[in-house]
Amino acid sequence: QVQLVESGGGLVQAGHSLRLSCVVSGGTFSDYAIAWFRQAPGKEREGVLCISSTDGITRYTDSVKGRFTISRDNPKNTVYLQMNSLKPEDTAVYYCATSLTLRCLTAFEYSYWGQGTQVTVSS
Repeated sequence: QVQLVESGGGLVQAGHSLRLSCVVSGGTFSDYAIAWFRQAPGKEREGVLCISSTDGITRYTDSVKGRFTISRDNPKNTVYLQMNSLKPEDTAVYYCATSLTLRCLTAFEYSYWGQGTQVTVSS
C-alpha cells in the first residue's frame, strides 16, 4: 500500500519562501513520477508540477513559472516543492500524488494522494 505524507506548509508573508516535502512509503519510490497539486478555497484542484522517475519536469500551470521548483531525493523517498516569491494567490492546500508510473500523467490521472498541507500567504 503506497502512502504519501506532505509537510512543510504554514503561514508566510508575500515574497517569502517555503519548501514542502512529500514522503512516500510502500512500493519502489524511484520508479514513480510524483506530482504536486493545490486547491484554493472555492476553486477546483489544479496541477502544479510533476517530476518523473528520470527527473523530467512537467509544469501544469504557468502561474508558478520561475518561482516554484520540484526535486526528488530517492534515498529519502521524498519529493520537494520549493516555492519562492510567494503570492497571496498561492494560498491553498497542497497535495502530492502518484499513479505509480514512471512518467508524469495528465492532471486527472493520479490515483494515490496525500492528506495535504495548508499554505497561507499573507499580503
